[in-house]
Amino acid sequence: MAATFRVHIDESGDEGFSFGGGSSEWFVLSAVVTHRNEDLAAVKVVDAVRSQLGKPEKKPLHFRDLRHEHRLVLVDAIAKQRLRAVSVLVHKPSLNEPEKFRERYRLYFYAARYLLERVSWYCRDHRHAGDEGDGSAQIMFSNRSGMSYQELRDYLRVLKEQTGMFDVRVDWEVIRGNQVTALSAGRAMGLQIADAVAGSFFYAAQSSQYGFTEDRYARMLKPVVYHHRGRWVGYGVKLWPREVEARLPADERLRWVKEAYQTKAAGSGS
Repeated sequence: MAATFRVHIDESGDEGFSFGGGSSEWFVLSAVVTHRNEDLAAVKVVDAVRSQLGKPEKKPLHFRDLRHEHRLVLVDAIAKQRLRAVSVLVHKPSLNEPEKFRERYRLYFYAARYLLERVSWYCRDHRHAGDEGDGSAQIMFSNRSGMSYQELRDYLRVLKEQTGMFDVRVDWEVIRGNQVTALSAGRAMGLQIADAVAGSFFYAAQSSQYGFTEDRYARMLKPVVYHHRGRWVGYGVKLWPREVEARLPADERLRWVKEAYQTKAAGSGS
């Protein structure tokens, strides 16, 4: 049977550790989840926004290349769609033993694990009675030049084997290695939405060269960010490593997390 959900994944920031030498402090990996029968309607928002902004037909919308006022139009449109967004925000300077994450793709794979855990929880809990498919997710990563997606599939296989021994919380009925693919943004409009989500959270956390952050996009996306029983942090917004959460009360750059995503909504669904 075909998958019930479609998941598009993209990133913002880099995996380097040369802080002050060009590397970002933050690396963000984001997923956009749709039910298969609602996917087309959700991703058509890209066409609508492209037309509204007067961009050439079929030209991919890259969030970082858009002007601020154009980003607002795109984010506002995404926030009104029937989809759910999940983001893992990695603060690299806070990682213990950072040398472990200098290995090829190590940081990316760790972030992908945390992301797919949360994607799997959402899909597991939100399969509707009338949904087509077998409850699994078709997962499309934005293609990274030089990266072997077979290595990612192999990594997922190892995680599955380690589930009983380590704290791996992926629902493997939802996440299946043979349903993981990679496409360019131009071939999947859902990846352009994922790019906008990742960019929104990246700019909310990463200071510009002048020391400023822009959290408006991340705040605007709250209506579509995955939450569970009124909790967003730990679900649709995963901060890693855990030491980052301890900094929330004192870090002015992360005030938006406390104000927008740590406010528990009574009687909230997910």
